[in-house]
Amino acid sequence: MRLFPETAAQGSVYRIQWRGNLGFRPVSAPLVRPAAVLDNPKSADVYSDHQILFPLSSLEYLSSGRDHVMSERADAPRHYGPKIMRIELTPVFVPFHETVKQAMQSGSGGLGMAIAAEEAWLGGDFVICRLIADDGNIGTGEAFVWLPETGVSPEQIIDAIDHALGRYVLGESPFNVERIRHRMECNVARNEVAKGLLDMACYDLMGRIAGRPASDFMGGRSVDKIPLAALIPLMDVDSMAGFAEYFHGEGVQTLRIKLGNNIQEDEKIIRRIREALGDNVRLRVDYNGAYSATEAVRAIKAIEPFGIDFAEQPVRASEYVGMAYVQKRVDTPLMAHEGCFSLQDIVTLMELGAIGVVGINSERPGGVTSALRAIACAEQRGMGVVIHNQTLGIASATQIHLAAARHHSLGHAAELFGHVMLEDDLIIEPIDYSSGFATVPQGPGWGVSLDEDALKKYAKGHAVEIKS
Repeated sequence: MRLFPETAAQGSVYRIQWRGNLGFRPVSAPLVRPAAVLDNPKSADVYSDHQILFPLSSLEYLSSGRDHVMSERADAPRHYGPKIMRIELTPVFVPFHETVKQAMQSGSGGLGMAIAAEEAWLGGDFVICRLIADDGNIGTGEAFVWLPETGVSPEQIIDAIDHALGRYVLGESPFNVERIRHRMECNVARNEVAKGLLDMACYDLMGRIAGRPASDFMGGRSVDKIPLAALIPLMDVDSMAGFAEYFHGEGVQTLRIKLGNNIQEDEKIIRRIREALGDNVRLRVDYNGAYSATEAVRAIKAIEPFGIDFAEQPVRASEYVGMAYVQKRVDTPLMAHEGCFSLQDIVTLMELGAIGVVGINSERPGGVTSALRAIACAEQRGMGVVIHNQTLGIASATQIHLAAARHHSLGHAAELFGHVMLEDDLIIEPIDYSSGFATVPQGPGWGVSLDEDALKKYAKGHAVEIKS
């Protein structure tokens, strides 16, 4: 870049010459848009594709080996449009339907899965996040929190945002999700759920401001409906087969089956369901970390003849080497869930050869922005992706938008069980779940609105408010 002093009626200006090759961008695509042009487009005159005039006061030429025209600070770009001025965080607890409680408590371990419970699991803990912009628009996010899985409580998530992460969102444009993600990653370790909660709310706020569906900011949706899987809790064989036949009769083409009591019982369950439904249904299994690596190999090999799409978390969450051991010895792809929170976790598991399918929640691996990266990473490696969790209405809508935007990259039905398991989804507009599909909500942002009365009913305490 070369600077040429010139004379203009409005004062001193510089004419800047760009080289249009050797890695330098022409003026039509500058590395950073100069603040002066954005403040007053008439203050800059384009001479050609490689020259432009700027007022002298707008320039800060940094001779650090790169050609940049920057505004006042490299790490503080000018913001245009609404900014986030307030964060509201509310912990909520929503009970399970009575039938769900009974089913889980009558099953193995009292949880309907191969995890022994010291106390009954009666419902779901969540944190609801609202980002309020200075123009009055509100973006909403939601995070599911369960200590055996997330390792953090609702209070810890709120504390992380209140004392650390919130500062990287306040005063920002919600459209700057990549900048927000980068700052949070650079300054606060882990805390993927808290980061994802903020990121999710940014996408809703973008849509509210622009009057567009949130999926438009993910590249637009490829489909209007996404296929769903149904969950069958770990119970006796007859009950599980009954659930399988019921869901299949409702149009569901994919079943997620909880296993892990013992290898012989696992084989009986899968055999019974496959015999009842034939080959017209896809099966996936979830062990919830029930087995050692050597046991997991035997367990998966025992059910492989029945056709299994993938096996979720056969060993404990922390046993990455154990997952790799199993994956190298079975034909069925593995998926990590309890042991996979960040994008780095996903990449590490991939590099170890420990997984063949990637599992993503709406609030992890750090929100929608990181989820889009993870899906792209999986696609390049030829791996399928499953979007799943037992969410309330806000996060369910988030996952539906995400799945619709990346439909051709997934390869597996989504798992959205909150509307089946929980007694309320805390939204006003109902999401259409029918015939084994979920329809993408219409309207700006997530296309659903938080039910204020329901929020008050299920809130565990007062909302924490953080202001800029």
